[in-house]
Amino acid sequence: MFPGATADPSAPAYTVVGAPLDVSASFRPGARFGPERVRRFAETFEDYDRATDQSFSTLGVADRGNVHAWTDAEEYCDYLASVCREVVRDGAIPLVIGGEHTVSLGPIRAIDPEVVVVCDAHLDLREAYDGDPWSHSTVTRHALDTADEAVILGARSGSEAEWSRAEADDVTVVEPAAVADWTPPAAFAGRDVYLSVDVDAADPAYAPGTGTPEPYGLTSRELRDVVRAVAPHAAGVDVVEVNDRDDGQAATLAAKLLRDFVFAHADANADGADDASAGDDQ
Repeated sequence: MFPGATADPSAPAYTVVGAPLDVSASFRPGARFGPERVRRFAETFEDYDRATDQSFSTLGVADRGNVHAWTDAEEYCDYLASVCREVVRDGAIPLVIGGEHTVSLGPIRAIDPEVVVVCDAHLDLREAYDGDPWSHSTVTRHALDTADEAVILGARSGSEAEWSRAEADDVTVVEPAAVADWTPPAAFAGRDVYLSVDVDAADPAYAPGTGTPEPYGLTSRELRDVVRAVAPHAAGVDVVEVNDRDDGQAATLAAKLLRDFVFAHADANADGADDASAGDDQ
């Protein structure tokens, strides 16, 4: 169980879903260990968050465990989508822990967002990789079959064809040096947004335990700031591509980012509820 996920599973505000798919790693496999590794390295965190004056264990987080993975990525994403639809129907925000990045397609299909914000070292806009149209390298292209727009933060790697695809009107790429100055545009207001965090968006100095590390990436603080900025707009989130090839740095960062999402989202919702209550009293 994710530490602090103590809510009644019949009526949560947030639901953790583990998605240990690990079938298309192009360099270092091991993402199947991500969900349990992220849970384990979250055990040392304090329950209290000073930035929002909240305790994680009071925010209605439940953990439904892992969705057992098999070798057909397309079928698995379809099934994961059905699980995430149940989460959404129960009124909860899905918090998905991967697994390879392909698993993002499950919650994206369940939520059907207009905008997908992706923190990633790679564009992931390929039609296929090594003949596999369901490779983790194709996830953002597949996401655009559902969403109207993709915003890719921290990208610094892609094929020539991918960079050409990224010039289309439905893709915005914010390269690493510009991420610190990026904020969600005003157009996010009133739109359904989904946030996907591939831990390889971080520089390998901060998160070496990932399948395809890429130098010159984001700092952990820059990722934190992105997650906290996007969370109030988001209807779901995933953290993916954590493997077991380090001493816990990647898992620790992923776990912290997941908590930061919950704190920021809950804080924004609380402010909205307070504003609505104040309006009712007038």
